[in-house]
Amino acid sequence: MDTSVTIIGLILTLLMGIPLFYVIRSNSINKTKIKAIKNEFSQNNHFNFELTETQNKKVLALDEKNKGFLLMDFSSKEEVVSFVNLNDVQSSKLVHTTENNTDTILKIEFEFLHKEGKKIEFIPFYKMENDQIGLVCLHEDHQLAKKWVGIIENCISR
Repeated sequence: MDTSVTIIGLILTLLMGIPLFYVIRSNSINKTKIKAIKNEFSQNNHFNFELTETQNKKVLALDEKNKGFLLMDFSSKEEVVSFVNLNDVQSSKLVHTTENNTDTILKIEFEFLHKEGKKIEFIPFYKMENDQIGLVCLHEDHQLAKKWVGIIENCISR
């Protein structure tokens, strides 16, 4: 009887431990990947992305001192990394693309107006086709994008 209780206890421990191991392993791999991308875009340690926020497989990073913005999106089939040197940017805002004659948002993009040549650069932040959960991610991502446009505008104006 004691042997069967021990075996059942070990099996339950393994059933709980294996998924936990994979979660921890995946989290450490993601942190390593994010750190490597930050180092790649630091341009010989010129940019130090100390302000970082992660949500829904998206990572936003900002260097307020040297004015650099980095967006990593791991929600699509292949990861998308976008970098903007905010020293060259005059202003930024959010652009929403909606479905015809409805309020359903299909895409949210950051729009950056550059100082030279008045060139406009769009960086995609949310795409409906990459959203696996549905409108829950849309609301969360929209709130995060609004927050970060404010942070970016504050950084540009300094």
